[in-house]
Amino acid sequence: MKPVIFGIAGLALTPDERAFFAKADPAGYILFKRNIDTRAQVRALTDSLRDLSGRTDLPILIDQEGGRVARMGPPEWPAFPAGPAFDALYRRAPMSAIQAMRANGQALGLMLAEVGITVDCAPLLDVAQPDTTEAISCRTYGAEPMQVAALGRAMLEGLAAGGIVGVVKHMPGHGRAAVDSHHLLPTVTADAAALEVDLRPFRTLAHAPMAMTSHIVYQAWDRDRPATLSPIVIDQVIRGAIGFDGLLMTDDIDMKALSGSAGDKAAGAIAAGCDLVLDCWARMDEMVEIAGRLGPIGDAARARLTRAMASVGEAQGDFDELIARRDAFLAVA
Repeated sequence: MKPVIFGIAGLALTPDERAFFAKADPAGYILFKRNIDTRAQVRALTDSLRDLSGRTDLPILIDQEGGRVARMGPPEWPAFPAGPAFDALYRRAPMSAIQAMRANGQALGLMLAEVGITVDCAPLLDVAQPDTTEAISCRTYGAEPMQVAALGRAMLEGLAAGGIVGVVKHMPGHGRAAVDSHHLLPTVTADAAALEVDLRPFRTLAHAPMAMTSHIVYQAWDRDRPATLSPIVIDQVIRGAIGFDGLLMTDDIDMKALSGSAGDKAAGAIAAGCDLVLDCWARMDEMVEIAGRLGPIGDAARARLTRAMASVGEAQGDFDELIARRDAFLAVA
């Protein structure tokens, strides 16, 4: 097994993808809108990925947060609210917001599990700042660390009840980035004492099964390398100060915050201490390069992956009842 999660080009595997994936044996896959049409089609695609891998616990990921970060949507699936809706409710009625978020996460889980998806790249634990880039601020759970952690915990619990593994992101905190890492490399100049605010939600949820790194330079910790490529940040901050011992994956290595070839970025992330590389865009030449640069998944990373995928049970709950419960609470705000 290679320590990488690959994207897929279309609605079904091509013969070239099938041959490549059978040989490369990636740890998992991630789906985007280009892979999504109908319930039957998505289920057939996820079943084909499981059949190809021979693993019933295969990680099949999606970014389904709600709001504009949603790969599955109307008319086939309902729209879900983004983080700021729960932020607004929490500031008025904290316990109602927590219950709304738990119901929201469980409904999301049921929706994903129905079509064979097993991992959702949520919740977002980035603490909002006044100058947070809009790419993050439109998704955050608030500006107060305890609130972000409480809502994040509720989302994790809801997803697990729906049969889905959650991924906390973006360690060690994306809230101070003033530019969008999809296009530019953010640099955070805050000192280590100020950054304690950003670490707090991740430390509170350090038991999470999976986490995703941020492509950000934190000058207080490593002036030269973004977190994804920094052994200092991964060992001393993520594994050390935060205390996270779950499965650590990169954010998409194709984002413009990172420079170099696909193979260089993938190898650098694994060398820095990430367990898995996330490569989303299904470009065959880049996937071949990455597979050629990466050795087999390490024993510790494999153990973390196995533990994460075993952390949730069967999906449970009634989708319509959960949506109605969530919306009744959100109506308060």
